[in-house]
Amino acid sequence: MIIGIGVDLVDLARFERAASRTPALLRRLFSEQEQIGTGRPLPLRSLAGRFAAKEALIKALGDSSGVRWHDMRVVADSHGDPSFELHGAVADIAASRGISSFHLSMSHDAGIAIAFVVAEGGA
Repeated sequence: MIIGIGVDLVDLARFERAASRTPALLRRLFSEQEQIGTGRPLPLRSLAGRFAAKEALIKALGDSSGVRWHDMRVVADSHGDPSFELHGAVADIAASRGISSFHLSMSHDAGIAIAFVVAEGGA
């Protein structure tokens, strides 16, 4: 059963300007693992997609009380398919809402990054 959905768009140029203006921004938003990917630093367009994924996850949860950016990590499996690792308040909110899994899709093109999240649980 679908419990929540979320979608978010990020303007790539705006995200790049923010990252340039505020060097600590990327460390606040992403764990070191998220920034590196498969052994090399991810390009900013990919990080913008991960930021959109985190924003879409919050929307799918329906609650952002106590949520911290590092409580939700975007990871990829051996095939490169994205998913989330949840910790802290994010994991607690998901459990309290009966969410057992999330489905994540991300893309970037034409100056934007987009992410779509479906929260699923129950029977």
